[in-house]
Amino acid sequence: MLPRADKFYIDGKWVAPASSSVQAIINPAMETSLGDLAMGNDKDVDAAVKAAKAAFPEYSATTIEQRLAWLQAICDGLEARLEDMAQAITHEMGAPITMSRAYQATSGPQHFKEVLRFLPEYKFEESMGTTKLRHEPIGICALITPWNWPINQIVIKVAPALAAGCTM
Repeated sequence: MLPRADKFYIDGKWVAPASSSVQAIINPAMETSLGDLAMGNDKDVDAAVKAAKAAFPEYSATTIEQRLAWLQAICDGLEARLEDMAQAITHEMGAPITMSRAYQATSGPQHFKEVLRFLPEYKFEESMGTTKLRHEPIGICALITPWNWPINQIVIKVAPALAAGCTM
């Protein structure tokens, strides 16, 4: 069984879903069960949106330095768990472990590193003649990701949203 597959992380804590609906997780290469994954419903979405909305005013006011520190901490955490990520990806997707280790799991830290490289130089405000152009956090983001390249597809949305000051 995959850890926490029966809970959602909402508002800074692991919570039980509003529904008892689950989806079996099957390793496609071995055709073995990894356990059940909790499925969300409209109440879970509403709870997540409410939490993101409540967090937005404080998070959107953070400094670039604070965001850089959090992004670095997330990147460090992903790198510390690369083997765990590779194993989970192999079991869930059926990808060869060599592919999971070399490409799949490493794509998460790679994207965070690119955002970390880019963010300090990004011009959130610039003058253009008599006009001031300002890039500001727009609000909460709903991120829907496909199944393939799982950590990659999540990180390419999460890292820029966090860098911009948006909540999800």
